[in-house]
Amino acid sequence: MIFATGNDHKVLEAKGILSKSKFHFESLKDIGFTDDIIEDGPTLEANALIKARHIYNIYQKDVFSEDTGLEVAALNMAPGVITARYAGPQKNHTDNINLTLKNLNGKKDRSAQFRAVIALIYRNKEYLFEGVVKGRIATEPYGKGGFGYDPIFIPEGYDKTFAELGNEIKSTLSHRFRAIQKMTNHLNRLKVKV
Repeated sequence: MIFATGNDHKVLEAKGILSKSKFHFESLKDIGFTDDIIEDGPTLEANALIKARHIYNIYQKDVFSEDTGLEVAALNMAPGVITARYAGPQKNHTDNINLTLKNLNGKKDRSAQFRAVIALIYRNKEYLFEGVVKGRIATEPYGKGGFGYDPIFIPEGYDKTFAELGNEIKSTLSHRFRAIQKMTNHLNRLKVKV
């Protein structure tokens, strides 16, 4: 399969999640694809499908892609579909974190969730899988690990951010882990041979 992402962090995380499974993938970098895919869909589902369809149409190989959104209750579920570019087209993690914290200033409700949607095209059929992890937004960034909003997201049941918990713990409870697990369970039910 091909994982239709240019994000090295997502590739590493997905490889870690799938390391003990029979499923393996090539990244866009592995296959030499370097073009930008315009993600202009109105939802995470639409953006995941845009990427998967684009790569499938070119390579005619089984493919999956993923789009993730941080949804903050007090911000009307923003940043949502524009999570990566919340503070602007430069897609800067620090700017996005700072804007989120600024917009939450003075708000009591800091509940939030990370939602990942995977679009899989397998043997010319399309499937969608969702993974959600609930939590809350910290008052300031903590930790050096992870990427994106990890320094301000505290998952439910923990008192540390994803960036503090480290990849080993994050990879067992993250939104991406849950969505990938649903995809691999589905492929196992289809009795996919690898």
